[in-house]
Amino acid sequence: MKIEQIYTGCIAHAAYYIENKGEAAIFDPLRDVIPYMEKAKNDHATIKYVFETHFHADFVSGHLDLATKTNAKIVYGPTAKPGFEAIVAKDNQEFKVGDYTVKVIHTPGHTMESTTYLLIDETGKEHGIISGDTLFIGDVGRPDLAQHVIPGLTEEILAGHLYDSLRNKIMPLNDDLIVYPNHGAGSACGKMMSKETTDTLGNQKRTNYALNPELSKKEFIRVLLDGLMPPPAYFPKNVLLNINGYENLDSVLLKGYTAIPANEFKDFIDNKEVLILDCRDSETFAKGFIPSSLNIGLESNFAMWVGELVPDINHKIALVCPKEKEKEALIRLSRIGFDNSIGYLEGGFDEWAKEKRPIEKSIRITAQELFERLKNPKTLVIDVRKKSEFESEHIAGAINIPLNQLENRINEIPKKEPFILHCAGGYRSMIASSILKKHEITNFVDVIGGITEISKTEIPVTDYVCPTTLL
Repeated sequence: MKIEQIYTGCIAHAAYYIENKGEAAIFDPLRDVIPYMEKAKNDHATIKYVFETHFHADFVSGHLDLATKTNAKIVYGPTAKPGFEAIVAKDNQEFKVGDYTVKVIHTPGHTMESTTYLLIDETGKEHGIISGDTLFIGDVGRPDLAQHVIPGLTEEILAGHLYDSLRNKIMPLNDDLIVYPNHGAGSACGKMMSKETTDTLGNQKRTNYALNPELSKKEFIRVLLDGLMPPPAYFPKNVLLNINGYENLDSVLLKGYTAIPANEFKDFIDNKEVLILDCRDSETFAKGFIPSSLNIGLESNFAMWVGELVPDINHKIALVCPKEKEKEALIRLSRIGFDNSIGYLEGGFDEWAKEKRPIEKSIRITAQELFERLKNPKTLVIDVRKKSEFESEHIAGAINIPLNQLENRINEIPKKEPFILHCAGGYRSMIASSILKKHEITNFVDVIGGITEISKTEIPVTDYVCPTTLL
């Protein structure tokens, strides 16, 4: 069966493309739809359907733009109530794509409309399931997202529905089916997703905790909800965009792809209505940046961190980008519904520096320099990794303030006593540095390479967790 997984690492997202006899279908597309259209064009195929597994929370889907550009029909599973024209399929309803069959399997739990699509090839053989957020590799979708949209729908109720869907709809399927999930490791839609992005259903039955046949429904709900962190603030807003519709991407790019000269860009410094978002890598940013900038580098999980750290998706954003990366930044912001970019710094930071405009720098040290500083037992270390990472291994005596909590815990940060920041590799600690600088906190340095480089030194590490706060 011809199926292609189109994986986008920065938001740990998988879309799928199938094609047979000149007809194609896309499952859970991203908002930048041109790559899907080009695949169909190369196959001399027409995109017939856009299948959605559910109303997504972690990204804005490309269903509307794709349907507009190709005349494809949008398909949702049972109970979906989209605010636009779409087919709301019945459980077990079948759709033809060439000689392939796509069968609807309603699997509520992650959300009430969540649907798994069973793929059947031209010979009638069941090939695999596109499982959305119902079943991941090593995990299942969190059941606490739809409750933000539907009053009275608790995470416990959804978890119970998910238990039933897995036992009654997924586990009876053949072991040799291939599981094609919507996300992989790094997504906030689950707790312990594997780095693998496909597997056989049989292997998942053997290894995925959620498919353990000995788990009672009560125990399943307890295990599923245990340790579940609050979802990023942009999740419910993305759900509503996916339900109600959104501005087309072409218009968003046209608005945001505007060069702003330095003499105008300077007005954004300390302007609470406009966020200066610097997308350069951490090492480059540290050597010089515009005051009040927030650094989130394009080289990693850019969109997810913007969504985590910028609470208002409608906030005006002015970009500082690496050369010729402006459009990429705009597209990646649009994937999570941040459509209010007003433009980018003309000529980039080099032009700003050439004009001798205000510049700040961030001091960084090596892991070996940290080793020397830690000979003073009073040296304070703040680790901005996730709680789970910290609990796995950390510098003895370090304090854990996860990056996504830093803004709310800013009062815990010492204003005079020197301290040292670090993360896993230096990406998050530079984001943290830029947040602290915005709050006029400057009595710190961060560690180049983070725990990755720290682990190569003689600095003692531990998994003993106490204390976790400075207060």
